[in-house]
Amino acid sequence: MLKMYKPTTAGRRHRQDLANDVITKKRPEKALLAKGVYKRQGKNNDGKITVRHRGGGVKRKLRIIDFRRDKIGVPALVSAIEYDPMRSANIALLTYKDGEKRYILAPDGLKVGDALMSGADAGVQTGNTLPLSKIPVGMPIHNIELRPGKGGQLIRSAGSSALIQSKEGEFVAVLMPSKEVRLIKATCVATIGQVGNVEWKTVKFGKAGRLRKMGWRPTVRGTAMHPNAHPHGGGEGRSGVGLKYPKTPWGKHAHGTKTRNKNKYSWKMIVRDRRVK
Repeated sequence: MLKMYKPTTAGRRHRQDLANDVITKKRPEKALLAKGVYKRQGKNNDGKITVRHRGGGVKRKLRIIDFRRDKIGVPALVSAIEYDPMRSANIALLTYKDGEKRYILAPDGLKVGDALMSGADAGVQTGNTLPLSKIPVGMPIHNIELRPGKGGQLIRSAGSSALIQSKEGEFVAVLMPSKEVRLIKATCVATIGQVGNVEWKTVKFGKAGRLRKMGWRPTVRGTAMHPNAHPHGGGEGRSGVGLKYPKTPWGKHAHGTKTRNKNKYSWKMIVRDRRVK
């Protein structure tokens, strides 16, 4: 559900937020917070910028998410649905029968009080984690493993889901949101359902200041730069690219050039490439 504002200022005129009526708890569990403050500054361990236009922003605390769901056969109850500043999806706080608490990605439709479980014997219901071999064909899934026991790596952003297309021996064909079909080992686990916070992409920030608080810095056009700073820069008056092809700040192809390594092991697991129309 969306929350609208009266146009009292220019920044509020087009602002559009989520109502967050599913959030039931504001303060996180202290035991499930990572030590220190995790900030995305766009720099590597040498202090060099590896991702441009990142930096600043408010301090955020990193929640420890259970992507493995390795408490096999232990029932748990959903204690709360919480906001996570590090991701687009909401998170759910699970309290297991033995007293342990863990965070998981909150699927769409999950409510406080729901009973969840992971393992091959778990029921086929939203929020349960099962091996791909035990999930029926056509079932939406998320938080999918690529290697058994490593934890979910695919389909973790808000509103995303994949579909099981078919089962072929020890592999399962999974249809990704990009329409790519990929083979994944049947022993890998996945969580049933679509990731919650589905309307996340409909948010309109209204003003640049909100993105600055999120750690996004301004992006300057290459044509507006000095020629020493960018290949598109310079020229008299307003000028375009003026080159054979658009370039990055380091002189490489900016549009259409394939940069992915075709000799990767994972390529043979792709049945249908997402780039093929």
